[in-house]
Amino acid sequence: MEIEKKGKKPNYGNWVTTRLIYGPAILGLGMLAIGIFIHIFLYLAIPFLLVAAYFAYARHAFAPDGGNVQEKIQALVFNHLDWDGKGKALDIGCGSGSLTISLAKHYPTAQVTGIDTWGAQWEYSKTVCEKNAQLEGMAERVTFQKASASVLPFKNDEFDAAVSNLVFHEIKAAKDKKKVLREALRVVRKGGSFAFQDLFLIRSMYGEIDDLLVTILSWGISSVHFVATNQQAFIPRALKLPFMVGTIGIIYGVK
Repeated sequence: MEIEKKGKKPNYGNWVTTRLIYGPAILGLGMLAIGIFIHIFLYLAIPFLLVAAYFAYARHAFAPDGGNVQEKIQALVFNHLDWDGKGKALDIGCGSGSLTISLAKHYPTAQVTGIDTWGAQWEYSKTVCEKNAQLEGMAERVTFQKASASVLPFKNDEFDAAVSNLVFHEIKAAKDKKKVLREALRVVRKGGSFAFQDLFLIRSMYGEIDDLLVTILSWGISSVHFVATNQQAFIPRALKLPFMVGTIGIIYGVK
């Protein structure tokens, strides 16, 4: 088995897709070519090339062989999860399975379930998740299934812990993102732990953060806290812009 795995690495993808680089780059280069004949296009090309350069930098910063910022941001989720690792955990919106598998590795006796709708617009799939789990030696303790975060196919209080990483804002089936948050907490048992990372600093989506925490407590939650992800020292200043990680934060606590 080890021989088969040799040289193979799990594929967890990159939050900055190559489309964000190649799209502006192609437009910019096209304008440069036209600029040989119509000089105004030389100036029009500059913003597109700068955008392409920025996203190329960001992709490198997020990558494991670059700044590894993507994995460090994800690690903040289970670093804020106050859980002993006994029982079952749920990863809501597991994507490539990275956080699901990290939880299983971090808590060697836990059973972890990852759910996602995946879909054609994403580079991830259930197959990718299962392959990553096998390459990491976690296949026996993690399971993946297709499901929406807006209506989780689980009973009340079914899990001892729940996590999610940059998913709630993507749920198109739920206009009110607070309902997605409440649905996530529904499946956590009383006394269980949770840690959710999302665009919690976007007021139009979640309101004022202090008001959001008060609302969560009104749902019968024992304790809840917030930490702004963009204040972490390992994140380069260039990535702290609002459209990158500038509005990200973690809500965590105990039900």
